[in-house]
Amino acid sequence: MAGKLYIVPTPVGNLEDMTFRAIKVLKEADLILAEDTRTSGVLMKHFEISTPMESHHKFNEHERVQSVADRIEGGLNLAIVSDAGTPGISDPGFMLSRECRRRGITVETLPGATAFVPALVSSGLPCDRFVFEGFLPPKKGRATRLGILSEDPRTVVIYESPKRLARTLRQLAETFGVEREAAVCREISKLHETIHRDTLGALAEYFSVNQAKGEIVIVIGGKERL
Repeated sequence: MAGKLYIVPTPVGNLEDMTFRAIKVLKEADLILAEDTRTSGVLMKHFEISTPMESHHKFNEHERVQSVADRIEGGLNLAIVSDAGTPGISDPGFMLSRECRRRGITVETLPGATAFVPALVSSGLPCDRFVFEGFLPPKKGRATRLGILSEDPRTVVIYESPKRLARTLRQLAETFGVEREAAVCREISKLHETIHRDTLGALAEYFSVNQAKGEIVIVIGGKERL
């Protein structure tokens, strides 16, 4: 009988966001696939989880998908975790999930932490309809994608690294307009969580002289319909 793949969200910051069910699944799994075993090792130690771990990240995911799926098909129950949040959401996990579905292997995804939902709700911008873009293309297709998003009436949510934040905010202000409302949410659920809410123009100016650190979520108001 084939085993099962568990997709397990882990805290994006505060370890108290870990669910009882996630701990139980990780303790009972035959193997844990981790984006970074050193990062996940801290979490496992905290919750006294001794299940063996193997690396499964964006640099080896393509070559490992078939062999990992073979092991699940052979009867092992595997859990996959990323460094923080839900695997598959701008993190490794989608390819393995797709391959398991293709083979008829059960994939069970636990509900849990992800950075963009609390950022969206805390931003004060409309969250009844939104589009999640993850990380924007770094070069090819970036300007085209920004142009399309600037016309979207829904709230737009993107991830960005602190090193590229100032540049991205300048591009957003140029494309969406300096008066478009937005929020920069940093270090969601962590000790130094901050949310800066202003226009894109003002945010671009602020972060051009104030270096951000940590995980960044940018929330941008949709285009108003006249």
